[in-house]
Amino acid sequence: MTATTDAPAAFLAARRPTTISEPGVYPDLRFEDYVRDPVPGGSLSNSEAKHLMPPEGCPARFRWEKDHKKPTKRGFEIGTAAHALVLGTGPELVEIPADNWRTDKAKQQAEDVRADGMVPLLPHEYRMVMDMAAALRAHPVASALFSPDRGDAEQSMFWRDGPTGVMRRARLDHLPFPTDSRMLLVDYKTCVKADEVSCAKAVLNYRYHHQGATYTDGVIALGHAAEVAYLVCFQEKQAPYLIHIFEVDAMFLAIARDQNRAALETYAKCVSEDRWPAWEGIDLLGAPVWLENQYLRGEL
Repeated sequence: MTATTDAPAAFLAARRPTTISEPGVYPDLRFEDYVRDPVPGGSLSNSEAKHLMPPEGCPARFRWEKDHKKPTKRGFEIGTAAHALVLGTGPELVEIPADNWRTDKAKQQAEDVRADGMVPLLPHEYRMVMDMAAALRAHPVASALFSPDRGDAEQSMFWRDGPTGVMRRARLDHLPFPTDSRMLLVDYKTCVKADEVSCAKAVLNYRYHHQGATYTDGVIALGHAAEVAYLVCFQEKQAPYLIHIFEVDAMFLAIARDQNRAALETYAKCVSEDRWPAWEGIDLLGAPVWLENQYLRGEL
């Protein structure tokens, strides 16, 4: 098995906090500790908030997702591997000498690697993420945005929401150094197609605009910048690994910020009452607009 190496584990382990009670940026917090939520009494992240609100979420779902860790999906592991190489930090990548994951030997090797906090990759996947990282480093704009000369990768932020008192948390792909001018805050996302229509759908489907509003709020709350532009760097997962960078506009972020506010208020109410309800009562289920229109036109 071939592996890429990360920073010395013993050195970082000595500096990692176990609990966090004060707002700030915590650069040495491990990803698994961030996901575990190191804030006594709990905090709210953007990825958790989506389980809290409609259309697919409710407090009961949020509580269950918070208490039960789901197994890692293969698609997410590829994204994690690309992040690790592009950002220069993250879990160690391990190449498994197998053609696929169907054999018991390959499955066991993969499980052993995951148990050690690393990411298993087949040889063709390993080459793919290496080539993706090379393509990004060759891109004049993307390489500059993620440059270590401009900021630090994989930064965990914690701050308190003023209206509710809820502690919020976010983990940024890349946090630029504090500035008195407009900060360009960039997120890295892998995708199948990086054209404008596909990327707009991805922003909506995966709620990247909610992520952007959350990150922007955190950066401003912690005094790292007075104004922030949220950028998303999309990279295709097939050769030639094309890159397309977008700035998410103010309307996208305003919509997300209002929805984030509703999630924060719901979370604060559930914590205060220690009650996490599902859907209650009886709701009216109406026909979709397209079906109603077909019916009215006599097309059914």
